[in-house]
Amino acid sequence: MITNHLPWERTIFSEEDTAFADEVRDFVHSNLDQDVRRRVICAQPVSLEEKRVWHATLARQGWAAPHWPVEWGGTGWSPAKNYLFVETLAEEGAPELSPFGLQLLAPVLIRYGTEQQKRSYLPKILSGEHRWCQGFSEPGAGSDLASLKTRAVLDGDQWVINGQKMWTTVAHAADMMFCLVRTDPDAPRPQMGISMLLIDMKNTPGVDVRPIMLLNGERTTNEVYFDNARVPAANLVGEVNEGWNYTRVVLGNERLNIARVGLCKRQLRHLEQVVGRSGLSGEGRKRIRRHIAGVALDLMSVEALSLRMLGRYQLGDAPGFEANFLKLKGAELQQRLTRLLVEATGPSALRLGADGEDSNLLKNHFDTRVVSIYGGSSEVQRNIVAKGMLGLTKPASTAVKGARA
Repeated sequence: MITNHLPWERTIFSEEDTAFADEVRDFVHSNLDQDVRRRVICAQPVSLEEKRVWHATLARQGWAAPHWPVEWGGTGWSPAKNYLFVETLAEEGAPELSPFGLQLLAPVLIRYGTEQQKRSYLPKILSGEHRWCQGFSEPGAGSDLASLKTRAVLDGDQWVINGQKMWTTVAHAADMMFCLVRTDPDAPRPQMGISMLLIDMKNTPGVDVRPIMLLNGERTTNEVYFDNARVPAANLVGEVNEGWNYTRVVLGNERLNIARVGLCKRQLRHLEQVVGRSGLSGEGRKRIRRHIAGVALDLMSVEALSLRMLGRYQLGDAPGFEANFLKLKGAELQQRLTRLLVEATGPSALRLGADGEDSNLLKNHFDTRVVSIYGGSSEVQRNIVAKGMLGLTKPASTAVKGARA
């Protein structure tokens, strides 16, 4: 049995919980290619094909979609066990499976989709045969998603789509997209008149995917243009003009692991190892150690809040404002940890493109700048927390400045 727990974990989880976590750790060590695991831990690239292989490995074990209902391939685990499973995989360096089909779309299809949609799409999502992307954000509709303008008009038995989506992750490699479109431009409120459509990205004329090249030279996100793209009317999810309600389900499914506690634990352990073998001495070493202690304390607090939210979820409550706070603090923790990894590693972390375990640390540090933007920027999260949790009426930025002063 492989055990690799941080000091506080034995006091947070029951013996049954930790035994299950150890089972997951054993599975990762026995079934995941160790070079892939090493690259995940060292923040080095893992190919889409390597991720697909890992997806298939989990699917054979029956663990690809544990949160799904059993009749569609789920495990029947409790929300607590699902949470522990996801975070333990992240701790142990397993590649993240694409969330768009497994975590975001599938629960919506299971709840609102037609029987034909379930039979057509769910098995291919479960096996990893189909890769999905999410068509939500637009040039003028990011954090304010309800202001989206991409239009869909029903023409006989087809929807005709025109508009643009922005920052669409892996659209260039996706087989399918679940897309929000405006189907009633005269609706009295922005959240009304929005529908969700399923779009075949490979075989639909009028769909144009254009790359957005990042500063690191990689292509992860894209622009997607729709020019009279036609999709079958049967590809509507649920009811017309009810897409905003389904969007809330999609976003709610992101929240239980939104702080990425497992990833932060993995990075914290890696940081301890880097400091242990670094040439730091004297005040430099003491300073890094103080920062590590601070991160560890904050991570304990974030995990405790995550578990409290999970407990409420198990009682039937939807994730509340705690989810916004966890998104905010989780983003900060990820950024602090990657910065400390660069500082502790020293000059070798600056050798972009070099070989070795440290070669990708600086790039990874730069990449984590985006975690405080996507999924709702930190500024938006602060405003929501200030108004919803603290009852403040002034803008959060003003309140935060006053508090710091």
